[in-house]
Amino acid sequence: MTVTLVEIRETPLSVDEVLMSVSSPRAGGVCLFVGTVRDHDGPGGAASPETTGEADAATVAALDYSAHPQAAEAARALADRLAGDGRAVRLAVVHRVGHLEVGDIAVVVGVSAEHRGEAFDVCRELIDEFKATIPIWKHQRFADGADEWVGLP
Repeated sequence: MTVTLVEIRETPLSVDEVLMSVSSPRAGGVCLFVGTVRDHDGPGGAASPETTGEADAATVAALDYSAHPQAAEAARALADRLAGDGRAVRLAVVHRVGHLEVGDIAVVVGVSAEHRGEAFDVCRELIDEFKATIPIWKHQRFADGADEWVGLP
């Protein structure tokens, strides 16, 4: 089990780079998660009014991600731990920091495994634990001039 790519970078992300890094002749399934900057959010991270019925969703103009200096090290430890349980063949995670516009790719996670079920399971665990534990913070800027920090300790 190999962790092929773990980075936090300021440059645009490539889905193809992550896919190539986790590809293996041993893997029968590859699962990718691509997180993008969406055009709406609500106070405290509420979902869109289309899915919640809330009328107070705000239009996101852009956002900036900031990372703790040890965020990449923490991400590597998380990927190594998940790779160590033997369910995946290869794992990768890359997160962008800096200024992002609506539609930009913010994070790409890739997992290959011998079977599709393991690829899906480990991919979901990796992105969920990454978002919950890695010290990366989002500063959203809304079209009405308001702003909001998300993920601060």
